Amino acid sequence: MPLLIITTILWAFSFSLIGVYLAGQVDSVFSVLVRLGLAALVFLPFLRWKGHQLTTILLYMAVGAMQLGIMYLISFEAYLYLSVPEFLLFTVMTPLYVTLIYDLISGRKIRVGYALSALLAVAGAAIIRYDHISEHFIIGLLLVQAANICFAIGQVGYKRLMETRPMPQHTAFSWFYIGALLCAVVAWFLWGNPQKLPTTNLQWGILVWLGIGASGLGYFMWNYGATQVDAGTLGIMNNFHVPAGLLVNLAIWQQQPHWPSFIMGAAVIMSSLWVHRRWVVPRREQTADDRTRAAAPNE
Repeated sequence: MPLLIITTILWAFSFSLIGVYLAGQVDSVFSVLVRLGLAALVFLPFLRWKGHQLTTILLYMAVGAMQLGIMYLISFEAYLYLSVPEFLLFTVMTPLYVTLIYDLISGRKIRVGYALSALLAVAGAAIIRYDHISEHFIIGLLLVQAANICFAIGQVGYKRLMETRPMPQHTAFSWFYIGALLCAVVAWFLWGNPQKLPTTNLQWGILVWLGIGASGLGYFMWNYGATQVDAGTLGIMNNFHVPAGLLVNLAIWQQQPHWPSFIMGAAVIMSSLWVHRRWVVPRREQTADDRTRAAAPNE
């Protein structure tokens, strides 16, 4: 949980930096390429292939390509249609995607309690940003939902791989970023625009920060933290970036949120986490214990 909280704070600055200084000014594919290239360099010293099956390595690369490569390409495109607050709003469905996809991948029944607590987090984030939607919201909505699904698949895929095909996490992430980088390289040769490269030191500096800080360290901490919590908690934590991102907008650019909605929505998100950890998880653990006792032979 602490790693997820730290990463949420770290990422809160990324939304505004991309929306204000990069979107529409720097080619989105190039931004993704530089960001993932720097992140891959951070973990390159930990690259190992001995002792690991090729299938396992390819799966970690595929997860990286999905969670970061494809997700980033879609997300940067979405910024062309949305303001930063709108982008944050349209990410509110991620908790539900995480819980549902985890149940599907792990081959278990849909856990209603997990889904309901995730929906509570979705409701809280939606309350914060229910208004001020632009005329391009449909295109932006579809793009962000596609990015959300890719992000959810990547998170859940990494968590499941660590459960079924574990390897040291720093090694896993070296392959994770290689997969993401290969996706970005292919996208650059297909759709990159060399006429829209960064033109200021500030833009280059933001890309370096996004690559080394937000991506290189941030996604490692997030996915490491994801392996330490249940899928329901992971899903709920995905929506804490909404109030955090809006607070950054306020602190740096003085863009005031609608305070009654902000306070109410943040309270609902917090309550969703409390409900999940106080009621849903203990109830599920009790049910599992009851089943174990029922299956035990009578003495």
